[in-house]
Amino acid sequence: MKIGELAAASGTTAKTIRFYEQSGVLPEPTRTSSGYRDYGPEFVDRLGFIRRAQAAGLTLREVGQILAISDRGDTPCGHVRQVLADRLDQVRAQIAELVTLETHLDALLTHAQRGVPTEHDNATVCWILEADPADHSRAAGG
Repeated sequence: MKIGELAAASGTTAKTIRFYEQSGVLPEPTRTSSGYRDYGPEFVDRLGFIRRAQAAGLTLREVGQILAISDRGDTPCGHVRQVLADRLDQVRAQIAELVTLETHLDALLTHAQRGVPTEHDNATVCWILEADPADHSRAAGG
């Protein structure tokens, strides 16, 4: 099948297919005598795997490592488990960082809503970001 047919069959675009080929996660297909790419049905399955792996948050580099293990005839499931465990740890760390950021933003907005006018005179840019909102919540008894 031609690249447009593969794109339609796999739910992706020709541009994405070319990108995957350049990235090494999709092998170069054979070419017809007129130079067109000629993809077999196995490419649909491989593209489906790539999309599912990316949906799980894996990078193309990680996907490439998994596919390389499979391409040499080994079962990559042990490696996949480790990659997924590492990714889950990263996601949990990002969530913790986002919770901290949420708390900080909430404190800044609370501080801004209380509006301490005396700080306007001393601000170099914006008193909301220049003052420590925690200092004011302690001073206000909150």
